Amino acid sequence: MRIITGIYKKRNLFLVPGMSTRPTSSFNREVIFSVLQDYAGCRVLDLFAGSGSLGLETLSRGAVWVDFVEFAPSAINTILQNINLLGCSENCHLWRKKVDVYLKSCENKYDIIFIDPPYDKNLINPTLKLIYEKSLLNEEGSIIVEHSPQEIIAEEFLPYITKEKCFKRSHFTWLRARNNDLSKELSLPK
Repeated sequence: MRIITGIYKKRNLFLVPGMSTRPTSSFNREVIFSVLQDYAGCRVLDLFAGSGSLGLETLSRGAVWVDFVEFAPSAINTILQNINLLGCSENCHLWRKKVDVYLKSCENKYDIIFIDPPYDKNLINPTLKLIYEKSLLNEEGSIIVEHSPQEIIAEEFLPYITKEKCFKRSHFTWLRARNNDLSKELSLPK
């Protein structure tokens, strides 16, 4: 696995050893980063970070900060290896916590939030619920979810979906902030 573009372009990353994680394939990362390409100045949250490839790709593309949240020891070691490999430790922090614990105590706001949990573990909707309850997404920010086609986004979040891409084994959903109300953009008659 390698960084697609930016200052770390073509740098190979370490993968989490074993079968405990599902790395985001190069094709899936291309899908994600073809939709939203500008990360300059962004603060990013990479939940269920795995190898850290999504957050590291944003740093390569100009993000100023990434918080990685991961709990599995093998994934934590891999993220640390990748951070050291790229020499970007001054632009990120690795939190060894379960995602729900991190979100409940988080007071930061982010421009981009990646959610890429293990498939079919019913982690998507509880994670979205915490993010929206805590208002962790900046007004113009995006949440990008990679999930199994069998794991459906709950009805309460459907108004915030801005884009979806479906493939045989992976589904991608982009969501906007709750306070980024589309009615603000409408010119209502007086």
